[in-house]
Amino acid sequence: MIESLIHRKGCIVGQKRAVTRRNFIKTAAAAVGVFTIVPRHVLGGNGYIAPSDKINHAIIGTGNMGMGHIDYVKEDPQGRLVATCDVDTKHLAQAQAKAGNGCQGYHDFRDVLARPDVDIVHIVTPPHWHGLMAVAAAEAGKDIWCEKPFTRTIYEGQKVIEAVQRNERMLRINTWFRFKGGFAGGYNTYDGNGAEVRPTRKLVKSGLLGWPLKITISQTTGLNLKLDTWSGRTDLIPQPVPENLDYDMWLGPAPVKPYHPHRVHSSFRGYWDYDGGGLGDMGQHYLDPAQYLLGKDNTSPIEVEADTQQQHPDAALPWRRVTFRYADGCEIVLDGEDSDKNAAFIEGSNGKLYKDFKSDMPNLKEKLAELPDLEPVITDFNESVRMRQKFALNEVNGHRSCTLVNMAIIAVRLGRKLQFDPDTQLFINDEEANRLIKQPMRTPWVI
Repeated sequence: MIESLIHRKGCIVGQKRAVTRRNFIKTAAAAVGVFTIVPRHVLGGNGYIAPSDKINHAIIGTGNMGMGHIDYVKEDPQGRLVATCDVDTKHLAQAQAKAGNGCQGYHDFRDVLARPDVDIVHIVTPPHWHGLMAVAAAEAGKDIWCEKPFTRTIYEGQKVIEAVQRNERMLRINTWFRFKGGFAGGYNTYDGNGAEVRPTRKLVKSGLLGWPLKITISQTTGLNLKLDTWSGRTDLIPQPVPENLDYDMWLGPAPVKPYHPHRVHSSFRGYWDYDGGGLGDMGQHYLDPAQYLLGKDNTSPIEVEADTQQQHPDAALPWRRVTFRYADGCEIVLDGEDSDKNAAFIEGSNGKLYKDFKSDMPNLKEKLAELPDLEPVITDFNESVRMRQKFALNEVNGHRSCTLVNMAIIAVRLGRKLQFDPDTQLFINDEEANRLIKQPMRTPWVI
């Protein structure tokens, strides 16, 4: 058995080679001699997979969310789980026990990408790995199912778009409020009691609410940003690294910081190096549908303003308010303190829509029923993969909604108003903010 796609003989921890396209192709050719590694679904022409064929999945990252992905694949009659991967031997053992026979476990994600039989790679790691792994997966010819937030920086999102489109891959981001279940009305409201996004998009598109529009995301409007839940700690005392965890590989492209259990696994979101607190956890869940409702899938705000306490350089702390403003006057407000107890979920010059689809506009549901339906979109990733057609939330619109998350994180970290150019995707006359758009990765990791 080939030990790894990337040659690691003689390397010690921290000296593994970067995943670049040149290294990937060169080492793959050396490893398999005259044979070429080609994903099996490419052989059918245009990436087509026969309906009778099962789709092979591999899951990278098997913590709490990763175990949920295992459940999903096992329950999917069209899917087969062939690989799991984790740098924590305890997590990997639990995943393998749940996955059952026919699934192989790996320590290094590059070994997973070397398998030609893998069709879909699930990236269920902390976000500081998302961009790098997504690019590597695309270069390896895999379709990609990526957890949210899509990428930890705006630049990484741009590079994922390039790699996915250059290699003609399909990608979905694992947030669903754009197309499934209730949105305003509470997290985990899937039974239609909330303000569902597609009917609300019909309402916005009709102009009945007026223009410009303001969307408020807060507990009052049914959307909990979990700022306290995902705060980092500023009093960490270094601890010994447990034997079951390859902490160097867990850090990967992130800066080296002394180990503490609060930095990893279920509480990593509280640290800027890996995520963005509540913004990283819940931001894309809520901002992606807001972007869709406003018809902003191909653009970004021109301004973001943060009202916050002074942030710690390492730990994400709660903040009070973030406001996005678009060129046409539309706004999205993240009310972290839930200060406006009378806030509507969405309001315009002609009316307001509250959570649970309540409104101050008479006969709203009757008016909605008279409006034309929206164009259908693909909300089943199996269909996207088989037919080679974009998923409803893909690398393009997903990057734009994740840009909202990353703009907010940068504004909170700097504690001030920033001007943004949606076309160049750079902040205007602000070098400090732009340095947070493209952050260096720890050697030797690169995109």
